[in-house]
Amino acid sequence: MDNRANNGGAREGAGRKPKSDELKMIENMDATKASIEVWVKLAEKVESGDVAAIKLWLEYRFGKPKQLIGLVTENETLEQVFKIGGVEIKL
Repeated sequence: MDNRANNGGAREGAGRKPKSDELKMIENMDATKASIEVWVKLAEKVESGDVAAIKLWLEYRFGKPKQLIGLVTENETLEQVFKIGGVEIKL
């Protein structure tokens, strides 16, 4: 035999943890006093103009923007058109 039964496959503890475990961890984090302090510090950084903090806050508040991925082949060009206030901008 070549021991193929010992190759790969499911292992104990492998894979994504159950959603219930994730929710329990979030509840435990929210129950601490530190979680309030973290939000206060983030708010302070946003108010001071920290760009990374502003980006993080916006992502939590509104979600990440949809990412567009374009594929350009040899004889094609990629043209992006943005509409801002009724004005079209082509890149």
